[in-house]
Order: sequence, then C-alpha cells, then structure tokens
Amino acid sequence: METAAAGGVGVDDLSSSSPVASVSRWTHDISRKYQHLLDRSTPHILNRWIGFFAIAFIYIVRVYFVQGFYIVSYGLGIYILNLLIGFLSPQVDPEIQELVDGPTLPTRGSDEFRPFVRRLPEFKFWYSITKAFCIAFVMTFFSVFDVPVFWPILLFYWMVLFTLTMRRQIMHMIKYKYVPFSFGKQVFYNLLNFKLVMIIFCAAFALCYWDHILSFWELNSFLFLSGMVERGLHQLKT
Repeated sequence: METAAAGGVGVDDLSSSSPVASVSRWTHDISRKYQHLLDRSTPHILNRWIGFFAIAFIYIVRVYFVQGFYIVSYGLGIYILNLLIGFLSPQVDPEIQELVDGPTLPTRGSDEFRPFVRRLPEFKFWYSITKAFCIAFVMTFFSVFDVPVFWPILLFYWMVLFTLTMRRQIMHMIKYKYVPFSFGKQVFYNLLNFKLVMIIFCAAFALCYWDHILSFWELNSFLFLSGMVERGLHQLKT
C-alpha cells in the first residue's frame, strides 16, 4: 500500500511538472495579472482614453508613412462605427420597452431621474476599440493585408455609412427624447435644445471633413470630364 501510495505521489508530481502543466499554469498567471491590471484601470477614465489616443495616433502615423493598408483601415472604421452605435444606444430599446411596460425614459423635468444605461458600457467600448487599433497596427507589418485599392472611394463610402447611421441614431434620440449621457439629477434637454445641439454637431462634422468631400467631388468631376473628352476625340478620329 505504501509502495502504491508512493507511486501515486510520484505520478502526480511528474504530471504537475510536465511542460503542458507548466505552460497552462504560466498562461493562467499571465491572464490573471492582465485582468488585474484591467480592473485597476477601470476608474482612471481620462488616463485610459489618453492612452487610446496615443495608440490611435501611432497607427495613423504608421499608415501615413507606409501609404498602404487602406483596406485594414476601412475594416477598422466599420468596426469602430459598430462599437459607437452600441455605445450611444440604450441597453433596452425604448420602442420595445414602451410597447411592453410603457415609457421608461424621463421626458419632462418633473419625471423621476433615471441615468442612461448603455448597451455597450464605456469600459468595454474603450477596451474593444483599443484592442482593434492594436490588432490593426500589427496587421500593417504583413504585406498580405496590403490590398491595392483606391482609398478615396473607401473613405467616401465610410463617410456615407457614418452619416446615414448617425442620422438614424439622432432621429431615434429625438423621437424618444433622450441623450446618451448622464449629467446628474434634474438635468434634462428639451426637444428644441436637443435639436440645436445635434445641428451644431452635424455642422461641425461637415466643416471638419469638407475638404475631403470637396476633393473627392473634384476628382470625380475631373475623371468624368476627362472620359468625355477622350470619347469625343475618339469619335472624331473614327
């Protein structure tokens, strides 16, 4: 019996010191430390977003100097747009909730204050978008992802998607009279002020990207006119 017990202990010791067990234990320790760091960074909102903007700036500089990987940037932009919609949307759709339980969001100053609960929390939004930029940055070191493409078309298409998606989201906010931020008790936007804020936001966005829109329009006009002139000269020759 003692020999069997000793043999069993030896087998357990051998299995615990095997390479597979060591790698598994090392992976578990790394993941636990990584999760601990994430938990510690949760209350430091400003520092987290400063780190994100630093990573995003490094990625933009990398793409600018490489002059490629536009399809990676386009996929990154679509993913960010999807995350943004989840970040700006309430956890429970007011349209469905209104049909089931009646209105849940306060629409008047006398209503009970209810903080805005997001479908995608701020920390998960920050973590997902930061991880996406890191993955995209690593992908720029592999030429297989550098697909040749006419980047102004991708930029224009993304801007159209962004405009249509944000327009639908803003109309949803106006319809159910909510804003995706909680400013504290007894702070409410009436419908007129909310529309004014949305108009200012859309105007600022249009001004920021007006040069890109104008450049893309001029490029398309130039290509169209060039094609018309070329076809006219071809007809004259024939």
